[in-house]
Amino acid sequence: MMIFGAFSLLIFSALFWSPFLGISMVFMLLYVWSREFPNAQINIYGLVTLKAFYLPWAMLGMDVIFGSQLMPNLLGILAGHLYYFLTVLHPLSTGKNILKTPNWVHKLVMRWGITYRPTGQAVQPDRSTGGAFRGRSYRLNG
Repeated sequence: MMIFGAFSLLIFSALFWSPFLGISMVFMLLYVWSREFPNAQINIYGLVTLKAFYLPWAMLGMDVIFGSQLMPNLLGILAGHLYYFLTVLHPLSTGKNILKTPNWVHKLVMRWGITYRPTGQAVQPDRSTGGAFRGRSYRLNG
C-alpha cells in the first residue's frame, strides 16, 4: 500500500504540481483507514463526534480553515481512493484483483524473519466493511 501510494502521489504531484507529499501520504492512509472502519466513532478536539467515514473530509475542512493548502490533501484522498478502489471495490464487483502484493515483498518480509503464525484465539473481523487490510498477517519472531 505504501509503495503504491508513493508512486501514485509522485505521478499526481507531477500532474498537479504539489512539491511536498508528506501530508498527502498521511491523507491517503487516513482515507483508506476511514473506509476500512467507517462506523468507528471519532472525537475531534473533544468538541465533535463523527463516524470515521467522514474523518478525511472533516480534516480537510479543518486544514483549510487553519490556512493549509488544499491540493496536497486532495491528492492524498485521491491516492487513497484509487488504492481502495483497486484493492476492494473492483475485486468485489468483477472478481479480478488487479493490485496485489508482489511476491518479492513477501520474500523480503520472510528474509527479515517476520513469519506468519496464527495466534491462539482468532479475532473475527467485521466482514461487512473494508477489505484492503485483509490477507496475510505477519508477526515478529520471538
